[in-house]
Amino acid sequence: MRSFKLEKKYRFYLVNAFGLPEGSRYAHRSLKGPKEVVLMNYDNVKHLLADVEWDLHNGAIASYGDWPVENREEFGLAAAARIPLVREGCESGKYNAIVLLGGGEPGFNESREIGRKFNIPVTACGHSQMHFATMLGNKFSVIDMAESHNMYYYNLIIQHRMDHRCASIRNINYPLPRPGGDESRSIPKEKKKALAGEHSDMVETAVKEAVAAIEEDGAEVIMFGCSALFWLQPFLQKRLNDMGWEVPVLEGYSCAIELAKAMVNLGVDASGLTFPGDHPKKIRRKKTF
Repeated sequence: MRSFKLEKKYRFYLVNAFGLPEGSRYAHRSLKGPKEVVLMNYDNVKHLLADVEWDLHNGAIASYGDWPVENREEFGLAAAARIPLVREGCESGKYNAIVLLGGGEPGFNESREIGRKFNIPVTACGHSQMHFATMLGNKFSVIDMAESHNMYYYNLIIQHRMDHRCASIRNINYPLPRPGGDESRSIPKEKKKALAGEHSDMVETAVKEAVAAIEEDGAEVIMFGCSALFWLQPFLQKRLNDMGWEVPVLEGYSCAIELAKAMVNLGVDASGLTFPGDHPKKIRRKKTF
């Protein structure tokens, strides 16, 4: 009797925001190895990927230097480098959704436009978190990691028309490694401490700012800005629960993966009116916003 391999319903292409050259002293995640090793915080999302056939691209090598993206200039360059990867994924015919990794989601709208041409939904971490957050509470606050990234993320919030639902952005001041940075404030070191059950100043700072966002800013949901902070989610959720705060804590990878599943289940992708093709079948004489 012949055996048949059943094709999984979900076939996702996960694309990192940027890549770093091998040997970079500023790397904050694995640069090579199996996809389960390279995907940052895989243990937190592996249950969501259990029913997904997925591939991972670790991101186009950064053109601006060998450090992680953080400011507007670097995000612009990262977007230009990621867009061709999205097109390649869509043209391959292998995937029914594209998931853009990275909290700053460079190239998201451009990628959605490409996906629309192939009837493939594209999701991203910030956009997905914000939409889930507004379904769970009236206002959300963002826990983020550096001053320049805070202001970039503020622009994302406005772009997604979520400024009236955002209570605040709270900065815990743990920037990604880059030339001239404070190497004593290391995200990988703080993560290692927390996973070992040791005291982590980064976790404590995140808890402090989350509580302030709830008590002072009116946040009812907490989410994260940079994906380098997503590992904090289970720690922050537990601490808030232990303190009696019944407040959901979201992280971007989970939200982007789950939103992609929902779109596949619904059989939808981006609107052709939001992302019209070169020769739309119908046009509107007036756009009101």
